[in-house]
This record gives sequence, structure tokens and C-alpha cells, in this order.
Amino acid sequence: MTVSPLDLAAEFPPGSRERWRELALGVLRKSGFEGDDPEAALSSVTYDGITVEPLYDRLPAAPRVLRAESSWDVRQRHAHPDPAVTREAIQADLENGVTSLWLDLTSLDPAALPAVLDGVFLDLAPVVLDAGPRTEEAARIFLAIAAGTALAGGNLGAGPLHPGLPDLVRRCVAEQPAVLAVTVDALPYHDAGGGDAAELGCSIAAGVAALRTLTDAGISAGQAFAQLEFRYAASADQFLTIAKFRAARRLWSRVAEVCGVPEAVQRQHAVTSSAMMTARDPWVNMLRTTLACFGAGVGGADAVTVQPFDAALGLPDGFARRIARNTQALLVEEAGVARVIDPAGGSWYVENLTAALAERAWTWFQEIERAGGYAAALETLIPGRLATARAARAREIARRKSPVTGVSEFPNLGERAVVREPGPGLPASPGRVRYAAEYEALRDHADAQPERPLVFLATIGPVAVHTARASFAANLFAAGGIATVTSGPGTDAAALAEAFRDAGTPVACLCSSDRLYGEHAETVAAALRAAGAERIWLAGKGDHPGVDGNIRAGGDALDVLRTTFADLGIAPKGDAR
Repeated sequence: MTVSPLDLAAEFPPGSRERWRELALGVLRKSGFEGDDPEAALSSVTYDGITVEPLYDRLPAAPRVLRAESSWDVRQRHAHPDPAVTREAIQADLENGVTSLWLDLTSLDPAALPAVLDGVFLDLAPVVLDAGPRTEEAARIFLAIAAGTALAGGNLGAGPLHPGLPDLVRRCVAEQPAVLAVTVDALPYHDAGGGDAAELGCSIAAGVAALRTLTDAGISAGQAFAQLEFRYAASADQFLTIAKFRAARRLWSRVAEVCGVPEAVQRQHAVTSSAMMTARDPWVNMLRTTLACFGAGVGGADAVTVQPFDAALGLPDGFARRIARNTQALLVEEAGVARVIDPAGGSWYVENLTAALAERAWTWFQEIERAGGYAAALETLIPGRLATARAARAREIARRKSPVTGVSEFPNLGERAVVREPGPGLPASPGRVRYAAEYEALRDHADAQPERPLVFLATIGPVAVHTARASFAANLFAAGGIATVTSGPGTDAAALAEAFRDAGTPVACLCSSDRLYGEHAETVAAALRAAGAERIWLAGKGDHPGVDGNIRAGGDALDVLRTTFADLGIAPKGDAR
């Protein structure tokens, strides 16, 4: 008997883009939308200028470049300056699911490598070095330790412009064929505020620069390609992260094809973003790094490093390292994310985003090449591109269009401080910008005051009317470490003014509905001014006599906070307000 295939959509009427637009427009108009293009209203633009559309209904004509295996290498970073502490952490990691090590030797003396790696089976656990200007010293010591052992893999960590690059490659080829010599580290471009396409384009340019150096030194193109590993940031935007790693392989495959090595595949090391990490409410970092790890794994990274949730505070403790390990274990072993080589393959959204990222990154790579190549562009072209994206991101963070949970949104003024041993919790990256930094600086300044800074909320009308805007205002002021006290429900201007006097602060904010603002804002503002208010904000839109300014969704929250600090007489040094 022949059984016909099950058609899951058989009982549903066929859909069309036009019908979707009609339905979407109906929903938007219920929320006040006055336009006639739902796709434009629901689209967003990345910091590289790529439009992310709300609906995709076709696949792009582009090739898929897959990683060799479905699972990935669980790689943890070690940077404690004490060799004994580092050795203990390494042993704990290897015993509990970590499969390779990333040794940050910018704070740990390379001479300590024998002690640090004592007891590590180097034929089973690959080691990646990161020694900066001491790369050759670290490589020499590491290769001496490994003499007589066939290493499982790893990387000496030389950058693409390292002067001794060809010699390190020759040593790897001759002594340890499984070990690579070159790390093309794209983290600095991400950390400096660059978009994903900018990060990709810079990395491809850096990789090509390394290839030129190696082939000019007489090393074959095949050997040169085999010696490179690329390190990329994975952010909490899971779809952009998935698309970035897929696009990176596609870009490098094109370079390999042009160079006559079509079989070369890009090796990728994903590191959860340092820029997205927060020092305030650091527990939320667990959610951020989980999303980033998921995106990197689905995108096809060969190795993933999940940064401990307390890394922005200093040297991570054992609990944080355990959570970082277990994040990967849960995704690989329990969620089954690593069971498929390309889980996002065929998704119209991911495929189109991958193609758009690859196209924009390739255009940027070509700009770098026209500017004289990677080394020249580092001084001329690249800083400007990163600065443009950094400024755009800063505007969105200031306006809370890119919210930082626990910092710019839903801050907890009563949170208990998490203290860690000072040290390089995050990988070194000159010019790094942490997204939460400006808000956290204000929080720190507020916490340092003898008393908690305070703003009075004049809640006009009944609770049901003023609660939404009062909550919004309290959340905004708390993002800068400023507490709020409310007047309670009511419309009597004299009573509100008396409550304001009792609060003992020169700053007030009116909170109510637009209708009640029209009836009472001017009277209440006049009463507050007579009671000594130096600054009167209004939560929402609209101009009213006696009101100095508005706090609203999409407004510059950092500007409001800095102005309020000045009004309270506690402006940080250097703020001219």
C-alpha cells in the first residue's frame, strides 16, 4: 500500500505576501501607526547598514560552506597571574568538560608554562597561546615542553603581522603538524564598537595579509591556509551571530578559491562578547553568554569560549568558571545543538542575513585592499569605520533603543555588590567599549555619595492612571543610581508641593496621563517651583508651562541623568553642566 506524504499545511488557505502586509498593517494601526508600509515600519538596520526585514519568502542564490564536524571544541581561557591558581583551574576545567585551553600569557609569565601545564595530557587537550609581544618566547617554551609528544592541536597565537611568522609556521610544520601558528583575532574590531560586517571584513583582510607574508617567504599556499585560525566575537543577538560565522566561512572560501586552494576551510574560534558584559547585575551575563554560545554553535564555530559571568569585575571565581563550562555542556549534551552540522541552513531569514553580511563584508574588505592592504588600513581607514559604528551604537544605548538589562533597563539599586580579585577578567583589547560603561559610571558616582541621590515623582491622579509613567521614570532614574520617592495619588497642587518639600530634593518629575497633564501640569509645576524645585521633568511627550523637559521612550536617558546629577549638585568632575 502506498501512503501519500503528510501535508501539514493542507487545511490552511495559501498565504501571500500581500495578505501578510494587510494583516500586519491592521495590527500596526491599532497601536497608532499612520503609514501604509508595514515592512518599512517593522524593519531594522544594523550598524553596518544592513536592513533586517520582518519577512523573508525566498532563499538567496548563494553557496553554503559547512564546518567539518557538527560538535565544537569547548575552549576556556586562563589568565590568572599565579601559576598555581592557573594550574588548579586548568585541572578543574579539563576534568569537567573543557576540551581545549586558551592561555592568556599577557599577565602570566611564559616561563611558568611548564608549571601551569604540569599534568595536562597535551596529546589529548589542545593548547592555544596568547602572549602578545612575547609570542616567540612562549612558542619556544611550549614547543620544548611538547618535545617527543604528538600534540592534539592548538595554536601558537602569532598575529598576522608578527615579524617572525614564517619561522613559527615552519617550526609547526616540522615539529608539530597538528599545531597552528597564526591567530587572526577579530575581537578588537568588535570590542571597539564595530559592526559584524566590519569585523568580518577586517578579519579577512588580516588573513590575506598573513597569507601574503607566508607565501612571500616561500611557504606554499596550502600550508599557509592550514596555519590560520580566526577568532570572532559572539554576541547576544543570536541570529546575527549565526549569520556572521556562516558568512565568515563563505568569505574565506572565496579567498581560498581565488588563491587556488578550494579545499581550504576556515577554522573558527568564537568568544562571547566582552563589550556586552556588565559589572552591574552580572548574573544577567549568564543569559547573554548562553545566547551568544548558542549562536556561535549553530553558526558553525569550531571552538567556543564562554566568558564567565563575572569577567567584567576581575578574575573569575570557581563558580563562574563552572557556569561557563556548563553552559556549553547543556547546549551540546542536553539541548542537542551540536547534533547537526548546519541547523540554520535553509532558514530564509538566516540565509538572507548571511548573504547580506557576506556581501557587505566583502565590499569592506575590498576597500581595505584598495587602501593599501591591512597594515596600511590599520592606521588610516579602519579606525574611522569603527568610530562611525561606535557612535551610532552609543546613541542607541543612550536612548535605550539598545537596552542593557539590569543596567539601563530594570536596574536594581539594592543589588549586593559582586567583588572579584583584580585582574584581566576579559581578554586584553585596546579601545574596548563596554556597552554598559557610561551607565555604570553614573551608578558608581551615585553610590559614592553620602546619601542616595533622590528625585521626587509627582504622581497626578489615581494609581491606574499614573503607574505606567511613574514606573518608567523610576526605572530611568535608577539607571543612573538615582532613587525616587512618589507623592501618592492626587491632583491637589498644594498637597503635591508639600510632599515635594518633605522629600528634600530639588528635582521633580510629573507622572500622569496626557489628559490629566492638560488639566493639571501647569498648576502642579507652578506649585513645585514655588516649593523650591530647580528642575521639573515630565514623563511623556508634550510641552506645558513650567516644565523644563521631558523624559520619554527614545529620549536620551544619559543626557537626562547627567542633567539631573548637575541639578542635584553632584555632577562628576569634567561634566560642565
